[in-house]
Amino acid sequence: MTGLEYLNSILVKYAVSPNLAESYRVAFLPLIQEWAGNLLVDLKISGSSRKSTAVSNGTDVDLFISLTSTTQNTLNEIYESLFAFLSKKSITVRRQNVSIGVTYNGQLIDLVPARRQGQFGNDHSLYVSKMNTWTKTNIEDHISTVSGSGRQDEFKILKIWRNQKSLDFPSFYLELVAIDALYGCTKGETDTNVMKVLKFIAQNIESRKYVDPANSNNTISDQLTSAAKKVLASAADLSSKEQYWSGIVS
Repeated sequence: MTGLEYLNSILVKYAVSPNLAESYRVAFLPLIQEWAGNLLVDLKISGSSRKSTAVSNGTDVDLFISLTSTTQNTLNEIYESLFAFLSKKSITVRRQNVSIGVTYNGQLIDLVPARRQGQFGNDHSLYVSKMNTWTKTNIEDHISTVSGSGRQDEFKILKIWRNQKSLDFPSFYLELVAIDALYGCTKGETDTNVMKVLKFIAQNIESRKYVDPANSNNTISDQLTSAAKKVLASAADLSSKEQYWSGIVS
């Protein structure tokens, strides 16, 4: 079996149903409508499901809650209000950086409440709980950046690798790094390309800066500490030296 054949078998092994996220969006829509009332603009699927990069060994269903720009509550109040509402519904919830984590029917779901910055467009403000501040985001820009790259197979293999090695590497950060590493590289050569990304991470993750394409004030690479980047570099270096692909992903 060639390296490409092996990685294709791994992609099949960790494939996620394309209907998974939509089923949870439908399940949560009545709850979110009850909480938000006439302030709700939309409940959207976001994250890996929209980007076609979901893998079954680490899939959170991401649901983005868009509230109208006329919402009077502060972003902190919006976040805490949703947390309290879900808790009262006897749903297991946990505070995360910009999302509220939910366990529902055994599935991990991330709910991201955000207020639209204007009555039109996709720019939103959302609460950053770890720093008690806010940031601007545009999930449509994120999705188009990743989906438009045509590197979904490489992203999925790298996410499987990250999850199996228990590495701290936020998905969008990983995707931006992979896009950078594979600039100009032939598509479809998944084995060759993943190896290029691993070597690139080993050599560059500690020094390269990555900025959010939807917000120039948000440096994505600042999500990890220097120590965490060293761990990533070391793990990528070790994996790039493995003799067989089974030592990298299995």
